[in-house]
Amino acid sequence: MQLIKPFKALRPSSEKASQVIAPPYDVLNSEEARKMSLNKPYSFLHISKPEIDLDPEVKLDSQEVYKKGSENLLKMINDKTLIQEETNAIYIYEITLNGTTQTGIACVASVEAYQKNKIKKHEFTKPVKEDDRVKNITELKAQTGPVLLAYQNTSIISALLNKTKERKSLYSVDAPDGSKHKIWLVNEEHIIDPILKEINSMESLFIADGHHRSAAAARVQEKMSKDNQNHTGEEDYNFFLSVAFPHSEMTILDYNRIIKELNKHSKIDLIALIESNFEIDKHQGQYKPTQKGQFGMYLEKEWYSLKIKGEKIDTNDPVKSLDVSILHDFLIEPILGIEDERTDQRIDFVGGARGLGELEKRVNDGNFEIAFSLFPTPIEALIDVANANKVMPPKSTWFEPKLLDGLLSHKI
Repeated sequence: MQLIKPFKALRPSSEKASQVIAPPYDVLNSEEARKMSLNKPYSFLHISKPEIDLDPEVKLDSQEVYKKGSENLLKMINDKTLIQEETNAIYIYEITLNGTTQTGIACVASVEAYQKNKIKKHEFTKPVKEDDRVKNITELKAQTGPVLLAYQNTSIISALLNKTKERKSLYSVDAPDGSKHKIWLVNEEHIIDPILKEINSMESLFIADGHHRSAAAARVQEKMSKDNQNHTGEEDYNFFLSVAFPHSEMTILDYNRIIKELNKHSKIDLIALIESNFEIDKHQGQYKPTQKGQFGMYLEKEWYSLKIKGEKIDTNDPVKSLDVSILHDFLIEPILGIEDERTDQRIDFVGGARGLGELEKRVNDGNFEIAFSLFPTPIEALIDVANANKVMPPKSTWFEPKLLDGLLSHKI
């Protein structure tokens, strides 16, 4: 079964690329998107966050929002801001941030492989977010947000990608977060074929980021295939936009927790309860864990270091042994009373890119009482969970840097 294949990308004209690029739709709220797109008529935010062009009172899930996005996409196609590739291609996608570079393959991935768990998941999706992506893809008749995939690295693929990068790049643009994104067009069969052969011979690919986008693409495919009496399985809607990176080059940051209340515990009682499962010490200044099993806790303007007592960890279970699971199972649920982190309104999550200062700020502002810093989940742990056909707790991984919206889209 093929896992990925080339496609004809919808992409910016070379002279407009730097004006088109935008952060992923789900890392900005509407107000942030309005500010970022101000006086930027070519920003892809007009497509990915089309509510910015409507009255702020319009609900985000209104059909008016999705229709506006479709109108904006069509306008950018008609004025040649976005152009359609004439031949099938793959694209080498390189991102550099803080001196670290990762190089991946932009392509389209098989919905069938996703449905048969050859493209493996590690997270549950939220119905409301999945519904939003279904409406978005259906109205645009395009997938504009790439799914981030991981593959287990091989020296053959690395050599092929590095050889291709010797040519002139199609784009070289700077993202708002300071990362540099470069893309090379590859449409020669003698280069594409050995890369595809290597990837498609793999047992599995792994979804790193983009579970809602891939799930939505599968739902759209199901409907479109039923509506198409001449369905063959090769139509564009049978594949979803992706960029696949070698697992060894991917960076996962910490995904930290902030909680609104102490479940009626005093500070003294809370610490006493924590001591039954953790070694706890007061720490001067911010505490950023340096290894698995360590946690930072910020409470009443003081930092503490926590270390799980070794006998508590179930090392045979790839989910139970995750730090996010340990913190939940031995502290957040039994002591703070939060059973479901996906739905409980008392907990929120802060990506590691914002730093520990953001945890202090959110607690000091008075809206939250306690914060926890975590050690990043290793990519190998994600692969172990996916291979075991299990699911990680919510907000276990924060991948950085993020792929940009607008550089490559897939019309269906």
